[in-house]
Amino acid sequence: MKRINIIRIILVCIACFSIQLQALAQDSRPFWSEIQAFQKQDSIAMPPKNGIVFIGSSSFRMWNDAEQTFKKYNVINRGFGGSTLSDAILYADELVLAYQPRQVVIYSGENDVAAGASAEETFNRFKTLVAKIREKQPDVPLLYLSMKESPSREQFKDTLLKANNLIKAHIATLPKAKYLDVNIKMLDKNGKTRPELFREDMLHMKKEGYDIWDKAVRPHLSKP
Repeated sequence: MKRINIIRIILVCIACFSIQLQALAQDSRPFWSEIQAFQKQDSIAMPPKNGIVFIGSSSFRMWNDAEQTFKKYNVINRGFGGSTLSDAILYADELVLAYQPRQVVIYSGENDVAAGASAEETFNRFKTLVAKIREKQPDVPLLYLSMKESPSREQFKDTLLKANNLIKAHIATLPKAKYLDVNIKMLDKNGKTRPELFREDMLHMKKEGYDIWDKAVRPHLSKP
């Protein structure tokens, strides 16, 4: 009897330790607190399925009025942190597939390049993200917004533009997928970035930048 009790105690300890390890593993994932915040928000008021999910980095996260601006399209803004395409892949289930969207709009890749990823690496991550989304929703339309030339990241321009071109060429081969060049719409007549569109950090946009995105994106959004 004592032996059985000892075994039970050991098994309980192992189970508790396993749960603790799982919790620690989740807590160590990048931007996990933001993902939990989205989940908590959804538990209070779950967005209706068949909306349009915006997934990507801080350029989407800081588009604070996107859901209101595109209210009639039922946009669900799930931009988070200073995320990369790798992060979007990690949380595709929670931030995209959970909503069973009728369209997915992506702005991501700029942080990958800034973190040292090559154009080819960034492109391959994009392909992986698309594959993960379409594994569960093979017919969902995709809209990819080109990476912008942020003035503070001028040193990455060549890599960024090469990655844009690789992604653009690949999207041309995909069904129900569009590439939207928002970058070119943010340049002046000489092809230079316009600093007045950016905040002091010369990375994130002011309202004037988002106004350009609004006009560019709106015609490509799927109507309910």
